[in-house]
Amino acid sequence: QGMKAEQGVGVVLPSSSIPLVSTPKQGDKTPWCSAGTAAWTSGKNRRVCHAMARLEMGNLWEEFNRLGTEMIVTKAGRRMFPTFQVKLSGLDPLADYVLLMDFVPLDDKRYRYAFHSSSWLVAGRADPAAPGRVHFHPDSPAKGAQWMRQIVSFDKLKLTNNLLDDNGHIILNSMHRYQPRFHVVLVDPRRDSERFAHQNFKSFSFPETQFMAVTAYQNHRITQLKIASNPFAKGFRDGEPEPPANSSPASPGSSSPSACAAGYTGTGVSPGAGRAPTPAPAPPAPSALAPAANSNLGTLPAPGHPKPNTS
Repeated sequence: QGMKAEQGVGVVLPSSSIPLVSTPKQGDKTPWCSAGTAAWTSGKNRRVCHAMARLEMGNLWEEFNRLGTEMIVTKAGRRMFPTFQVKLSGLDPLADYVLLMDFVPLDDKRYRYAFHSSSWLVAGRADPAAPGRVHFHPDSPAKGAQWMRQIVSFDKLKLTNNLLDDNGHIILNSMHRYQPRFHVVLVDPRRDSERFAHQNFKSFSFPETQFMAVTAYQNHRITQLKIASNPFAKGFRDGEPEPPANSSPASPGSSSPSACAAGYTGTGVSPGAGRAPTPAPAPPAPSALAPAANSNLGTLPAPGHPKPNTS
């Protein structure tokens, strides 16, 4: 606790309610899975314990973070910019993995933006938590070799403030702060894989990706930076028409249609994780996911979080 994570590498999230600590630096000779390592990495399956995730576009994320990143949420759903992208290493090339994301509140507060001081102020206690959901990367499951071959991009993920959303988008409350989390889950082929579920995943958090959910940008400097750095904001720069709402920057690592799942809010702890989200209605199970993967995900939530509803 209190250790600074190596920039772009992220924070390895523990599997239970213990404080977050830093990811071991690349090049650290300590074997992560041995008895001498931290509790949340020792005992992990060797096919996940060496997994490393490095955030892409780290400098851009840092630039937004210094200003106070804002992400638009709409009823129809809006893609994130910057897009969450990671480069993976340390996976077993021949093993199958499912990659997914969830979002957790950073605190139990609701905010408002003070234009006269260009700062965020606490406006009261947080609204009731939105239904907890996860977003499965549409290429899941896939071999470790495939995941490590190219940048993994979550450019299909959309954020919404519609509590009744039935499109599988991530539901967030506007004017609340969130931390995205990234999870690597091993597809365990064993018949009794549920017994080993706690060993078969590794979770990462990148503090520079924290953001405020908003229905319209509040800080004009965020607006300017989004326009300057987003290739699909060219219309704002040149006076051309705005691109279609369903456009997103082309990026490697994602070529399949979106596949989302509802219900699971992940593992690990953030300051606001004690508030249990309301479970979302259970959609049909995804045909693309192996049964073993679904079994693993069913045991991932930390105490106080609902079981997953998969779609």
